[in-house]
Amino acid sequence: MYDARIRKWADVLVEYSAPVQPGHEVVIRGTTLAEPLVLELARAVLEREAIPHVRLSPPLMNEYFYRYAPDSVLDRLPELAHLEYQHMDVVFHILSEDNTRSLTNVDPQKTVRLQRARQPLSELFMNRAASGDLLWSLTLFPTPAYAQDAEMGLVELAEFIFEACFLNEENPIGRWQEQAQRQEVLIEALQEAREVHIKGPDTDLRVGVNGRTWINDRGEKNFPGGEVFTGPVEDQVNGYITFTFPAVHNGREVRDVRLWFENGRVVKAEASHNQEFLLKMLDTDAGARYVGEFAFGTNYNIQRFMRNTLFDEKIGGTIHMALGRSYPETGGQNISAIHWDLVCDLRQGGEVYVDGELFQKDGQFVLWEREVAKQEA
Repeated sequence: MYDARIRKWADVLVEYSAPVQPGHEVVIRGTTLAEPLVLELARAVLEREAIPHVRLSPPLMNEYFYRYAPDSVLDRLPELAHLEYQHMDVVFHILSEDNTRSLTNVDPQKTVRLQRARQPLSELFMNRAASGDLLWSLTLFPTPAYAQDAEMGLVELAEFIFEACFLNEENPIGRWQEQAQRQEVLIEALQEAREVHIKGPDTDLRVGVNGRTWINDRGEKNFPGGEVFTGPVEDQVNGYITFTFPAVHNGREVRDVRLWFENGRVVKAEASHNQEFLLKMLDTDAGARYVGEFAFGTNYNIQRFMRNTLFDEKIGGTIHMALGRSYPETGGQNISAIHWDLVCDLRQGGEVYVDGELFQKDGQFVLWEREVAKQEA
């Protein structure tokens, strides 16, 4: 598919999300289905006097890899990939699958082995990103597979993505800057917080955040953006939570996830579908049962679930938590081969308290409502 807004999409990515500078070595990753955006990104990179390195793969590549890779390959750290992670300046990753369930029947132990072997790559990537030495941005190109998951037509999905990314705006960068300012109001209120208390249907969870840094996701590393997040204090998550939306990981959908925490660790886990897979992921390593991220979704241009974390975790009025690895820039210290986001909808009957004061009710931020009231007065 082609749409004039794809050119605008690429320009926003290289100018705003991960600003490309002359001389940068820029890696562009995706499948052949994302060719329209890949080409526009390469054009935009070249116009900024930087060097694009295009990494296009056939949509079946992941399926072939897990079908034919022996254990000796799964357990090996690729040297060329390690060199690329050391030297690239910017990376754009375009999600563009033709079958989001292609790995459903892959033995989970294979994916665990690969994640463990390549954990040094993940750590190198995250540490360079945290220091500002590496810029990156993740986005999603509409394909029939994503449209089917979201129960949309392909054109409908494309319009959904353009709206979520503010690409229908005359000045999308200005719109993202406005969003960033609104989110900064939340950051300022959360920065000195000690505890976040989430209450909702079958949910009563306390999350310690004292001393941790809150990050403003303003459409840079994730495109679309629209969240504020931190890394909780590792041993200060207590209570229970039910995740409203199915959790999708490596092509597997786990439904009705319920987790119980004691001193930060998942001590009990249930799911109505694929519970065995959930338990295997929790046993990936010692850090997999701890929370690496806690976040509020703030993008109210996204209001429907589409079975894709990049969008679902941003839904305005939700919170999400990631089991496993922390982002170093938050002050989080949890180490794991996984980082699995799970989303809880608080738009109907949910309340969030920060240090005992109401912060959010039914998915609406009290601070934002006060701001609107002042403007209308």
